Amino acid sequence: MQEGSSEQEFNSIRASIAMLNSNLDQQNQRKISVLNELQNLQEKIRKEGAESKVKKFVSLLENLKLLERQESEIRCDFDEKRSSLEAEVSDLEEKIAAGSDSKMLSRGLDGSLNESLQKLNSAKRELAARLRAIVSIKRQLDDAPSQSELIQYERRLSELNAHIQEKLQQTRKFYATYNALLEIKELMLKETSLLNSINSQFQEAIASTTGRMKLLESMQGIVKGSQQKLGKVQLGLQEEQKVCDALKERYTAAMAEQRRCYSLLKAFQEECARNEKLQSQTSA
Repeated sequence: MQEGSSEQEFNSIRASIAMLNSNLDQQNQRKISVLNELQNLQEKIRKEGAESKVKKFVSLLENLKLLERQESEIRCDFDEKRSSLEAEVSDLEEKIAAGSDSKMLSRGLDGSLNESLQKLNSAKRELAARLRAIVSIKRQLDDAPSQSELIQYERRLSELNAHIQEKLQQTRKFYATYNALLEIKELMLKETSLLNSINSQFQEAIASTTGRMKLLESMQGIVKGSQQKLGKVQLGLQEEQKVCDALKERYTAAMAEQRRCYSLLKAFQEECARNEKLQSQTSA
C-alpha cells in the first residue's frame, strides 16, 4: 500500500512538473510574441516617422506645462495687484463715504504732488550738473591739441631747438674771439709799455756797466715771462687740438654710420619693392 501511494505521489509530482514546464513554455512563447510585436511596432514607428512626432509632442507637453506655470504666476501677481488696487479704491470709497473733508484729500494730493515736484527738481538739478560736467569735458577735449597739431608743435620745437643750438655755437665763437682779442690787446699794451720803457731808459742804461747789467737782467726776466706765457698758450692749444681731433673722429664715424644707414635704407626699399612685386604676382 505504501509503495502504491508513493508511486501515485511521484506521478502527481511528475505531472505537476510537466504542467509547470508546459506553462513555462507557454509564457516564453507569449513573451517572444510580445517582444516580436513590440519590435514590429517600433519598426513601424521608425518607418512612419512617428518617433520624431512623439518627441515633438513630448516637448510641446513640457512647453505647455511651463506656460501653465507662468500663467499661474502671472495670475497670482495679477491677483495681488488687483487686491492691492481694490484695497486702495475701497479705502478711498470709505473716506468719501465717511464724509472726509475735501480739504484733506486735496492736502494729500498736494503733498504727493509736491513730493513729485521735488523729485523732478532734484532730477533736473542732477541732470544740469551732469550736463555742465559734460560741457566742461567737451571744452577740455576741444582745448587739447589734435595729433596733427602735436606733430606740427613737435616739428616747430625741433626747428627752434636747432636754431637755438646754432645761435649758441655762434655766441660761443664770438665769446672765444672776444677773449682772444682781449688777451692780444693786453699783450700788445704790455709790449708797447715795455718798448716805451726801454726807449726811455736805454740811453741811461748803456752809459754804465751797472745799468747795462740791470737792463740785461730785466730783458731776461721779460723773455722768461714771455716764454712761460707762450708755454701756457701752447698747452691750451694742444688741449684744444685734442678736442678738435676727437670731434673730427666722431664726425668721421658719424658720416660712415650715415652712409651705412643710407645703404641699408636703400637695400630695404629695394627689398620692399621686390616683395610687393612678388605679392602682386602671387595674387594675380
